[in-house]
Amino acid sequence: MPAHLITSPQRTEMLLVAVLVQMIIMIGAARAMNHVFRRFGQPGVVGEIVAGLLLGPSLFGHFCPGLSAAIFGATASPAIAVLSQLGLILLMFQIGMSFEFRQLREARASKALLPLAVVSVSVPFGLGLWLGHLSAPVFAASMPVNVYALFCGVAMAITAVPILGRILTEYGMSKHEIGVLAISVAALNDVAGWLLLAFVSAVATASFSPAHMALQLGGVFAFVLLCVFVLRPGARWLLRAFPVKHNEVPPTLMAIVLVSVFALGICTFKLGIFGIFGGFVGGLLVHHDHAFAAAWRRQVGSFVLICLLPVFFTYSGLHTNLLGLSSGSDWLWLLAFLLAAVLGKIAPVVLVSRASGYGAHAAMLLGVLMNTRALMELIVLNIGLETGFLPQKVFTMLVIMAVVTTIMAGPALKLLLPRLGLDVPRQIDA
Repeated sequence: MPAHLITSPQRTEMLLVAVLVQMIIMIGAARAMNHVFRRFGQPGVVGEIVAGLLLGPSLFGHFCPGLSAAIFGATASPAIAVLSQLGLILLMFQIGMSFEFRQLREARASKALLPLAVVSVSVPFGLGLWLGHLSAPVFAASMPVNVYALFCGVAMAITAVPILGRILTEYGMSKHEIGVLAISVAALNDVAGWLLLAFVSAVATASFSPAHMALQLGGVFAFVLLCVFVLRPGARWLLRAFPVKHNEVPPTLMAIVLVSVFALGICTFKLGIFGIFGGFVGGLLVHHDHAFAAAWRRQVGSFVLICLLPVFFTYSGLHTNLLGLSSGSDWLWLLAFLLAAVLGKIAPVVLVSRASGYGAHAAMLLGVLMNTRALMELIVLNIGLETGFLPQKVFTMLVIMAVVTTIMAGPALKLLLPRLGLDVPRQIDA
């Protein structure tokens, strides 16, 4: 039918059908790869990440370009982009409310928190900055060298809070001291990473000013005070006013929580640390109420994990071509980025953990957990690619690095948990 003859309701139906087809493929592929990876002892979420990459130009788009374009289009649709971000916000909310932060009252955990956050950002950032300058003549000769190097540094510094949260939950470590410390350090790590990304973006667009950065930091500090002294008491009152009954969240409470989480997402976006952290903050405000957290996970959690999160993985995968490395030199540079990323995260975290009183196995476990990057890394890399300050080949190398560092977590957990007297789940949960 000619385009001028298509009515508005018909356009809506056509868009709906297109999105439904995409959702069917994304959810089905993610669930299938989830089962495959769990059979090999990996967290299912790693399989979901790989499924998203395989649906992009790395496999499906390479061997079936016409079919891929017909299903996903030349670029991901705005509907898919919005659904992917919505899923991340709700996932971050669930992660925030799933952890027992009272464990941080332990002397060694509170002693280690800030030093771990500092070294887990500064060391890999410095190594990424150095590698960026070193590789610029090869990959970024036509780009501003400092901006390219800064993007490399930020990509190295990030830790994937949502993926780390999923891994800790799947291995039953969400209430263990090591798990709580890891997610807390990762949260501080990522806030610092997003501030660095905002700084790099401002430099790249020549809009940076010390006054603007000071204003942004002041806004973050004011937001923290608002959460501690206003929103946290308000959340406690709200949960008392609408208590969970029969293991179900009351509809009115669910509506208020959703509105609040989305509003917090707007606040963190305006502060320059991206909307998904509003979800994490919302989770922290209600994490003390175990009945609410359990009921929410049962009523909403599975839908988010099974339906919405795979959308983001595919959205990222559509922008990633793992087949772009074509020479031996490319693979040597990939190895350099990978070694710098792994050593830059694990080594300083192990050293600081040991100095804070943790044993060798616990320190190594913290280092491996902080080395998981995939989801947040993909966000940073896509920003660098879309703004034109990250070359395609380096983008591909850093995507591979992000996936490899995340895959490392599963075998390391199986090796280290028994040595800490902890059980490894026989069947990793979905």
